[in-house]
Amino acid sequence: MSADKIRALNDAFRTTMTGGRVMMTAGVDALPSDVQAMVIRRVATFSDFNADNDPHAEHDFGSFSLAGQKFFWKIDAYDANMEFGSEDPADPTKTTRVLTIMLAEEY
Repeated sequence: MSADKIRALNDAFRTTMTGGRVMMTAGVDALPSDVQAMVIRRVATFSDFNADNDPHAEHDFGSFSLAGQKFFWKIDAYDANMEFGSEDPADPTKTTRVLTIMLAEEY
């Protein structure tokens, strides 16, 4: 599998929020709508990738602080039926991407 292709697909999905599913955990969903909008914007514009947070160079995880809280986001690649992991995340015809945005302190 090509990390370059996966990274390009993950970046396209994350920056446009189209071509997959975007989910928020209950803690993020409970935030005021203006804070939610800022969080989504920060995910879409995230660029602080490095060897520590992106060891496979696929741009599938990030974290940041905003409004006094720490947030994580993660992209997972499922098969087209959303039952299992994708057999080939570099092939968008075989993959449904899911971006989950969560609070770091959520239990």
